[in-house]
Amino acid sequence: MEATIATDTNGKVWSGGNNKPLGASYGKMMMWFFILSDALTFSGFLAAYGLMRFKFIDSWPIADEVFTHFPFLHGVHAPMYYVALMTFILIFSSVTMVLAVDAGHQMNKKKVTFYMLLTIVGGLIFLGSQAWEWKNFINGSYGAVQLNDGKIIQFVNSEGEQIALESFAKPLHSERVRHTKNNGLWFVAEPALPPFTVNEVIEGFKANPDITIRTEKINPDTKKKTIISRDKAMAYLSNAKAVVEGANLKVNEYGKTLFANFFFFITGFHGFHVFTGVLINIIIFFNVIIGTYERRGHYEMVEKVGLYWHFVDLVWVFVFTFFYLV
Repeated sequence: MEATIATDTNGKVWSGGNNKPLGASYGKMMMWFFILSDALTFSGFLAAYGLMRFKFIDSWPIADEVFTHFPFLHGVHAPMYYVALMTFILIFSSVTMVLAVDAGHQMNKKKVTFYMLLTIVGGLIFLGSQAWEWKNFINGSYGAVQLNDGKIIQFVNSEGEQIALESFAKPLHSERVRHTKNNGLWFVAEPALPPFTVNEVIEGFKANPDITIRTEKINPDTKKKTIISRDKAMAYLSNAKAVVEGANLKVNEYGKTLFANFFFFITGFHGFHVFTGVLINIIIFFNVIIGTYERRGHYEMVEKVGLYWHFVDLVWVFVFTFFYLV
């Protein structure tokens, strides 16, 4: 049985000439191949996240309690508002890219330049917003305590609202020395010390009878984390290991460390795609300005980079759904 090889009218193997399989040029076909392979990569990442989310469904961090910050509104509880705005900006940049491609079909250099500029601005705003989200996620909001078994407990007031450690921790003015590479084991520096010790948190807890703790475990009826009575809370605090503020790859004040690991990896991987897309768009933008595609007689390069940009936007819709909505 012989293999069939696509050839052009001259009998040569197709190499991107005028013979266009499926009506697409060579460049477009290669972009579609790349998008398909990249889609499979993101699918694998999101499938792994979904598996871990399902495995720890009774103790997974609640997105509405994690992503609550909004620029210039310090202290205002705004769950998901800024993430929704980020998503809108990125989708809007996809619309401007469509308009740029359409203007290219009409050979309208002025409109292509304008809409490409809007697309670049939208991408830069999204990247800045994502960096701001990362900063808040890493720095944390309230702080928590890690137990000897690795679980995280948080503190709430009499109304069940989470409160920050700084609002009740009792300073004991004990001297703490941070290990540096000069005096640390195997020249490894210790992470930045939290502003409070475990003892300071415990003493502050004892001095404030109106506060208690809540665990990672989610109450299936209320869909909220389980609040523990003060009597049982002291038993938990007796197993306290360390004070935790923010999130990193080793510990996470919001709950499962896996949540932070997936968040950094998947949103970071997507952010890298957006960053790459912005760089490519800038290159295409300047090529449009200097008339490169006018001389070629077509704006197909704008259409090809547009395919990539739409893919990046579509992937974010799935990332947004998995991390923030589900």
